[in-house]
Amino acid sequence: MDIISVSNLSKQFGDFKAVDNISFTVKKGEIFGFLGPNGAGKTTTINMLIGLMKPGTGAIKIAGYCGIRKIKKIQEIIGVVPDESNLYDDLSGYENLVFVASLYGLDKKNSHEKAISLLATFDLLEAKDRLFKAYSKGMKRKLTMAAGIIHDPEILFLDEPTTGIDVMSARKIREMIKDLNRQGTTIFLTTHYIEDAQRLCDRIGFIVAGKIVAIDRLDSLMAQPPGENIMEITSESDLAVAATKIPMIFPGMEIVQAGHKSIRIKAPFEIELLPLLEYFAVQGHKIKEARLVARTLEDVFVQITGTALSNPSNNQGGKRK
Repeated sequence: MDIISVSNLSKQFGDFKAVDNISFTVKKGEIFGFLGPNGAGKTTTINMLIGLMKPGTGAIKIAGYCGIRKIKKIQEIIGVVPDESNLYDDLSGYENLVFVASLYGLDKKNSHEKAISLLATFDLLEAKDRLFKAYSKGMKRKLTMAAGIIHDPEILFLDEPTTGIDVMSARKIREMIKDLNRQGTTIFLTTHYIEDAQRLCDRIGFIVAGKIVAIDRLDSLMAQPPGENIMEITSESDLAVAATKIPMIFPGMEIVQAGHKSIRIKAPFEIELLPLLEYFAVQGHKIKEARLVARTLEDVFVQITGTALSNPSNNQGGKRK
């Protein structure tokens, strides 16, 4: 069952079209991801879905409600974790959570219990009385997520959930997202990190320059195309000269990547290793490793869009739209 349905959605700022006539659905109980480079329109899309921005054109339906006329009702059943924290610097972690809980109508007792429970879940209990501005980036991200789910939302919107935080914190955030989903929460997330999309999402939409260029299940996107086989060969010596002769000696094979001591060979048939090893031995090269290369989500994204994405190990934060 579709819990989110978007039809022909667009948003323009002056002459710039941030979101360009996109349509998609999100199924109840899944993790759906928007994967795209900075400036692709991901944050603008989320802001329209959660009611922070009015669409230029198009229709939104969330949990059976019109995303324009019934946005107040929708905001009662959704949680939002923005790309930059919306919590208060001069309140403690505990005070921030209690305040957010009160906004959703939780009484004092329930607000206290939920705040303490979430602080423990997110490993922040020892820092509950510390001011939010004194938290590290990873701690701030976790508290912002805790605030987004304090009212047990049916749907959670996450905008770039691991941007700007260290590797261990990012791993913890991903684990928490999976746990929430296992408990039944539908999750819509945006990211420009391949690892987030590949580890978390059931279905992914590729968005570039405001347009959705592909949408499919992760396993379908990752499936190796028929007749595409790639082998990577690494030597102790420079393979550049020997590699140039491979297409002539082995018809049908082509060199798709060549470094000093490593090459990738592509063929529309199963690549037999022994003839290649014999060829390189005759050329005086000792092969250290030969392996078949499975294509990655990054390969798929680049192939479809012609655009490269970011590596999560290089998180530096930064604003996006």
